[in-house]
Amino acid sequence: MYAGGVNTPDRLIESTRELLWERGYVGTSPKAIQQHAGAGQGSMYHHFRGKPDLALAAINRTAEEMRAKAETEFTGPGSAIERITAYLRRERDVLKGCPIGRLTQDPDVMADRVLRQPVEQTLAWLRAQLAAILTDGRKRGEFDATLDPTATAATIVAVLQGGYVLARAARSTDPFEQAVNGILTLLAGHSPKRTP
Repeated sequence: MYAGGVNTPDRLIESTRELLWERGYVGTSPKAIQQHAGAGQGSMYHHFRGKPDLALAAINRTAEEMRAKAETEFTGPGSAIERITAYLRRERDVLKGCPIGRLTQDPDVMADRVLRQPVEQTLAWLRAQLAAILTDGRKRGEFDATLDPTATAATIVAVLQGGYVLARAARSTDPFEQAVNGILTLLAGHSPKRTP
């Protein structure tokens, strides 16, 4: 439940975010949202047109939060590899999975163009940001000319999302950490060889 200072629309959105992450779209009923938020049916329908409208607000908020967290690492100090490492190694609830990535496995979200849009946009944004960092790193001589920033950015996102899946299947964060270590090792392989 939420503290008294949180307004009803925010409680409903936050409850929907949590339930979507845990149960998916079908498993997130209006009644479950209302109970989780401590809000009545009248309050819910006063602020939102229905479950799809509330789900969209929740997905948008999750996407905004994910972008804001990533932006912190992407615009932080350091080389391209240091910023990407900070992003990949930041603290995450690995066994719960990525709140945006998990939505791609929800057939009801993916079948709805409106609900799918912020998911697509967020993953495209993430690939574009990583590609820009890799391009900058290549220009600065951190990576050799064989590194393809666009393909490598897509690979990083795929490895990260796949790492969540492997970790959830194993009920251990070890596969996720191995996936992160693996992609960082591959990136290090594109650093120009230094002769002693």
